[in-house]
This record gives sequence, structure tokens and C-alpha cells, in this order.
Amino acid sequence: MRERPTLRIPLGILALLAGLALYTLGVLLLSPWIERLPVIAQAIAYLVLGIAWLLPLRRFLIWMETGRWG
Repeated sequence: MRERPTLRIPLGILALLAGLALYTLGVLLLSPWIERLPVIAQAIAYLVLGIAWLLPLRRFLIWMETGRWG
């Protein structure tokens, strides 16, 4: 457990919110092309995009808590 608070957690939360906002904007810009696809392809595309943002999240949360990326 930490003895003193660090700025990593508040800065990490702000970075996470900014990253999610940019990711959301990217998906929003892709949506006109995705909506032209057949329904099953749309479902797969949104499923992949919905899971893709979770992939870097584990390492990011570890960094916020410990200061190390691994």
C-alpha cells in the first residue's frame, strides 16, 4: 500500500477519460461506413470496437496503481 498519494491516479483518470472521448469520436466517425454493412457485419464490427478499448486498459490501470507498465 502507498504511504503517500501520487498524482498518477488523478492524471490517469483524466487521461482515461480523454482517451475514451477520442475513442468514442473515432467510432462515431466510423459509424457511417459501418451502417452500410449487413446487420451481422455491423454487430461484429461494434462487438470488436466495444472490446478493443479494453485491451490496453489492464496495463494502464497497473501503471496508475504501481507506476510500472508490467
